[in-house]
Amino acid sequence: MKFATKAIHAGQEPDPSTGAIMTPIFQTSTFVQASPGKHQGYAYARGKNPTRTALEKCIASLENAKHALCFSSGMGAIDAVIKLLNPGDEVITGNDLYGGSYRMFTKVFERMQIKFHFIDLNDAQNIKNFINKNTKLIWVETPTNPTMQIVDIAACAKIAQENNLLLGVDNTFASPYLQNPLDMGAHIVMHSVTKYIGGHSDVIMGALCINDDKIHEQLAFIHNSCGATPGPMDSFLVLRGIKTLHLRMERHCQNGKTIAHFLATHPAIEKVYWPGFETHPNHAIAKAQMKDFGGMISIVLKDADLEKTFKIASSFHVFSLAESLGGVESLINHPATMTHASIPKKEREAAGVVDNLLRLSVGVEDIEDLLADLKQALSA
Repeated sequence: MKFATKAIHAGQEPDPSTGAIMTPIFQTSTFVQASPGKHQGYAYARGKNPTRTALEKCIASLENAKHALCFSSGMGAIDAVIKLLNPGDEVITGNDLYGGSYRMFTKVFERMQIKFHFIDLNDAQNIKNFINKNTKLIWVETPTNPTMQIVDIAACAKIAQENNLLLGVDNTFASPYLQNPLDMGAHIVMHSVTKYIGGHSDVIMGALCINDDKIHEQLAFIHNSCGATPGPMDSFLVLRGIKTLHLRMERHCQNGKTIAHFLATHPAIEKVYWPGFETHPNHAIAKAQMKDFGGMISIVLKDADLEKTFKIASSFHVFSLAESLGGVESLINHPATMTHASIPKKEREAAGVVDNLLRLSVGVEDIEDLLADLKQALSA
């Protein structure tokens, strides 16, 4: 099946008892057993729930994966991946990283004697300089949050294979519609399902997609044992949202391209981060590994201190000033004080996350209204 067909049908069969075309919400915590240990595949809803199973099958299909596991948040999903490691192990990751990931790595897992190297991944070959006998995992975002760096997934996969390392890819910004890292050699793909996959800003959820049976078995054990699992209502909402993922992503990309080119020539803008520009350092890689360039854009305001940046960020009428991204509505975010506030200022600015940087999540509204809103807010 092609992508759109999978988004609508994969993992979802009419309910055998009623013929309902939508997967029912199995709002139950437990399941009756015919005798001890003899059941219909479901015993306790933390481990499995039929609504969640349908969603996991659908997400796995979209990522061309054999397995998927849904979590109560994207951070819950990343937490499970790091729990594959042991004290003394080391992780190589990017220096432009979602602030929540950085916070978890440094404040939670470094206390457990897991070491993280935050490096420049614009050239994947930099990874080789940090590999040693303790290295176990390469963890990348691409495009990165928020400076839209592009990491060469295939190159990372080659290095991981040569050194017997795991490669995990946070694919949130691209979504499975634009990019499929497992096809390029990654072992684990993570999504903050909250974002594009759910698409309607009404659910918090994460997901991991895996092909390797052994890795899936290990992650499924952590999934059930540690309990960061989503409820059936959230699973239902994502199943509903995912049916229009392909349509939404086409509009996100279309609007994003128009806005990126508009901002590139605006006198109030010093710099625009968007991988669709031919001047982007890794544009060729983005073009090769992505179907399109997405609706995420970051801008650096020209000659703007924090006060002026705040004023502009608070002057939008169609764009909403809020954390998160990937919903149908357009959002604007100030990473330095919002999504990336947990990263020390020196490290944050070294990665380009300066005080006058704003991140746009371009929604699916009429482009004329978005452009008009940008014009009036930037004139502030």
